[in-house]
Amino acid sequence: MVSDFFYPNMGGVESHIYQLSQCLLERGHKVIVVTHAYGDRSGIRYLTNGLKAFSTLAHEAMFHARTMGLKAIFTDHSLFGFADASSILTNKLLQFSLADCNHAICVSHTSKENTVLRATINPKKVSVIPNAVDCTMFTPDPTKRHRDKITIVVVSRLVYRKGMDLLAGLIPPVCQQHPNVQFIIGGDGPKRIILEEVREKHELHDRVQLLGSLEHSKVRDVLVQGDIMINASLTEAFCIAIVEAAACGLQVVSTRVGGVPEVLPPDLIYLAEPSVKIESINQAICDKRQGRVVPPFEAHERIKKLYTWRDVARRTEIVYNREGKSPNKALTQRLERYCL
Repeated sequence: MVSDFFYPNMGGVESHIYQLSQCLLERGHKVIVVTHAYGDRSGIRYLTNGLKAFSTLAHEAMFHARTMGLKAIFTDHSLFGFADASSILTNKLLQFSLADCNHAICVSHTSKENTVLRATINPKKVSVIPNAVDCTMFTPDPTKRHRDKITIVVVSRLVYRKGMDLLAGLIPPVCQQHPNVQFIIGGDGPKRIILEEVREKHELHDRVQLLGSLEHSKVRDVLVQGDIMINASLTEAFCIAIVEAAACGLQVVSTRVGGVPEVLPPDLIYLAEPSVKIESINQAICDKRQGRVVPPFEAHERIKKLYTWRDVARRTEIVYNREGKSPNKALTQRLERYCL
């Protein structure tokens, strides 16, 4: 597994690599994670169950694999556009990177469509395998909820892509229309200042709590305090955060972007266009007050059956085995050129 994103940093990709690697180890494979150094964390490190990580990352890993005759499988967790300069350059690089890649894995069908278009590759070379959640770490606890208030939770990096400008526009009208609603926001980033300004301007210090940066082990403790979780992202290939929230028994309100509509059953999520209109939030609050929501433990059991890392590992193993047995056309072509 080669990635710039791995522990001790926290995030969806980091968690994906760790959990998938643990399940592949459980299935009898040897797994090594190649990532870059973090401060004094360099050299080889051994993690749980003998998962080995070392710090000599090169972005050109797939190019090196090609020159060494190794099979390469690319997993894409991102969505990119096609119009701005950054996307054009990134897509061109992806096109070159995947030219000799044996197969690609995407976390949603929307992500697959995006990758196929960006990299101009054959759709048959791309499989869809979703993310998953360790539901033993995300269990409901209704006793942690406030009895007299409805708590809306946001756990996210406070950056533009995660829709923090949108969230800043939603908070004042929601608080104005619903006096018993409060917000708990976990996470940090450059857009925190905007949320602080909104809280100051509208005098919402007693109703909007900014927790700052959270360790992943603390996310569940924040989620279980909530009744509703808001995801305001402007782009998402999958969004593991809404799965974690649903596993903790929260009703999810999310922007209808990227692969999000594929992730949760309709009765566990309210989808809205990315705007400052609050109809979906109002509906979620109304349903919560009138008891028209899925009970927390029922939601947890459903999520536990939908997304498991063992299932992800089994499906990933099928892709690895299939590609491992197929001829390496790139190596064959090079050998033919050498022989000629």
